[in-house]
Amino acid sequence: MNLTVNNIQQYYGGSHILRDVSLEAKQGEVTVLLGRNGVGKTTLLKSLMGVVPIKSGAVVLGGQDLTKATPYERARAGVGYVPQGREIFARLTVEENLMMGLATQPGGTPIPAELFELFPVLKQMLHRRGGDLSGGQQQQLAIARALAAKPKLLILDEPTEGIQPSIIKDIGRVIRKLADEGMQGQRMAVLLCEQYYDFAEELADAYLVMERGEVIAKGPGHEMQAKGIRQLVAI
Repeated sequence: MNLTVNNIQQYYGGSHILRDVSLEAKQGEVTVLLGRNGVGKTTLLKSLMGVVPIKSGAVVLGGQDLTKATPYERARAGVGYVPQGREIFARLTVEENLMMGLATQPGGTPIPAELFELFPVLKQMLHRRGGDLSGGQQQQLAIARALAAKPKLLILDEPTEGIQPSIIKDIGRVIRKLADEGMQGQRMAVLLCEQYYDFAEELADAYLVMERGEVIAKGPGHEMQAKGIRQLVAI
């Protein structure tokens, strides 16, 4: 199930934040979103999730128009979102955090066992409070919470930020597996916003680069090196 975004315009006060942004994130692929700080990447992701409104344009997932849908409706339609900074519930246990990810599902829906195969540490810490986990463990919990409802599209906003290298590798393996195999054999579309260039390049099936609210470059992931994308996004 593909995500198609057509000509999004978004304003904040008098500022034009997103300028005619279009993109596609295909099922079974990792699409990476790159750009320096402050170019509108997080605003774009929040717009896709319905957290901030857009002035014009369209957001379509698998043929379903979500442009006017609420965040809750988008989650029910199959959009999973992992925000920058994780935003787990620090006072709730790991198990309770995961159950929050099931809010769009029928009552009594169990936590998918697959989550503990993807992130074994969470099973060991099921009854520990989220706030007591390390930063890397909290990031794994945030991703697992988004996966609990078995989304068709997974949006991740800088999942490697402040994370130790060993867990970055684990997260990379999970992202690749979700695109290639998904959960219960249902491959996902993954949209990954990332500052860590090497991590993004390694995973990218496709890439987009933003600058000043616009998409200024895009193409297949294997072309990133030849196109000089590292230099384009260097701070």
